[in-house]
Amino acid sequence: MIWVGFVVISFLCGSIPFSFWLGKLFLKVDVRQVGDGNPGATNVFKAGGKTIGLLSLVLDVTKAALPVGLAYHNLEIRGIPMVLIAVAPIFGHVFSPFLGFKGGKGLATSLGVWIGLTIWKASLAGVILTVIGIALTSIPGWAVTLGLVGILATLLIWIPDPIFFFVWVCQTVLLAWTHRADLRQRPSIRPWLLKGLLGSRK
Repeated sequence: MIWVGFVVISFLCGSIPFSFWLGKLFLKVDVRQVGDGNPGATNVFKAGGKTIGLLSLVLDVTKAALPVGLAYHNLEIRGIPMVLIAVAPIFGHVFSPFLGFKGGKGLATSLGVWIGLTIWKASLAGVILTVIGIALTSIPGWAVTLGLVGILATLLIWIPDPIFFFVWVCQTVLLAWTHRADLRQRPSIRPWLLKGLLGSRK
């Protein structure tokens, strides 16, 4: 029953609000008052702390990658217990008890989960497609959706493990909920790209 303890550990690790604490400690700013009000690394960057923002991002990724990687690769936990362990850090980040169960959107923590499970395979696809999505659209939620599609494609083509599919479904539901405001909007092409497309038709 060691997996039960790992679910708790994964949740607690995910719930650590590094971005909020580092913003308070080094920038003297409540990052929830910046940008979209999300206590995440993006708003640390927006608050003017590039170095602290990068540190926050790395820690938000690591707090999920470490317990998930230990459980999957070292302890070789499989099945539903592993799915619960993999999803727990995202729940912890989104519903952090340190912030009154109101946390961040869970994107960096989700990336950490895939690093823990697949090292670079699914995580690299997710990052690349998300970056492409950010370049194409000004609505972050749709960029995240494209990243999730990249991860799913990697799983289908390269590592079709049922555990990973269950994790992907749970993660997708959570990220759709945290980005629900974005997903209510239609995807919009960035002006520079739209201008280029229209210009090429002349």
